[in-house]
Amino acid sequence: MSNTIKWINNRIDLLGLIALAASPIIIVFIQWKQLISYLSSLAARLESIDNPDTEKIVLPSVLKEAEDQLNQIKASIKEKDIIARQAEQRKNDLVVYLAHDLKTPISSIIGYLTLLRDEKQISHEMHDRYIQVTLKNAERLDELINEFFEITRFNLAHVSLNYSTVNLNRMLEQMLFELHPLLSGKNLTYRLDLPSEIELTCDVDKMQRVFDNLLRNAVYYSFDHSEIQIHANLSDSTVKLYFMNSGYTIPPEKIGRIFEQFYRLDSSRSTQYGGAGLGLAIAKQVVELHHGRISASSSDNQICFSIELPRS
Repeated sequence: MSNTIKWINNRIDLLGLIALAASPIIIVFIQWKQLISYLSSLAARLESIDNPDTEKIVLPSVLKEAEDQLNQIKASIKEKDIIARQAEQRKNDLVVYLAHDLKTPISSIIGYLTLLRDEKQISHEMHDRYIQVTLKNAERLDELINEFFEITRFNLAHVSLNYSTVNLNRMLEQMLFELHPLLSGKNLTYRLDLPSEIELTCDVDKMQRVFDNLLRNAVYYSFDHSEIQIHANLSDSTVKLYFMNSGYTIPPEKIGRIFEQFYRLDSSRSTQYGGAGLGLAIAKQVVELHHGRISASSSDNQICFSIELPRS
């Protein structure tokens, strides 16, 4: 034992130098093992980041910043997953609803055409009545079929705009004239209050579709014997249009979702007025493609949609 101690004492300086030289290697080795441990822990947690059903990610305290970022990513993925599932469910429900709704006008058309075929001595009055009902149901059937097409053509992200200049006053006057049967059905009047001769540069066909959707919504959700108002404010570079009608106040939670794809205010799906829930979503995309903005508000039994567009 004493010989060993003497040997160490004689070589203490050398051993100190060896220890000093080896210490960085030892430190690096320990840190390397810690790093491998951290990376293994991180890799294990990354496998679950796209699984919204797993628990919150927990990493060693030294990786706190990475832990927070991963949990934020995980929360974002979960939120998007929920939104995607809801959208898919609404789309599936829509297909079921539309398939069901198709049966009603088809059955009516078949029934009245059968009556016209079988009742040889029918009066002119009844004949005209049957024709009118059949035509109305055929028009409704056409609307529903168009809604099916809208589902497949909904993505407007890559649609190019064909610009031309149009007189906005005449466009809206013509559209309101064509809506006369719908207006008369609810004893509605309208007031078009626009500065004279507004020239708007836009894709006329697509913008007509936006205005038609807003006007039809105003008709559908107006109280009987009320007035629909359309007016505008002009600046040097923009025109802001307001479509207002008297109808039951739309709750804030519905106003917040009114431009969502497949979202419908009328959850009961009235076959008289029910649509696919695509019109306002498409309107929003068309307006934004024109570098404009669209919004909705409702209070005190008043509903207002506003559109701001560049004039050129």
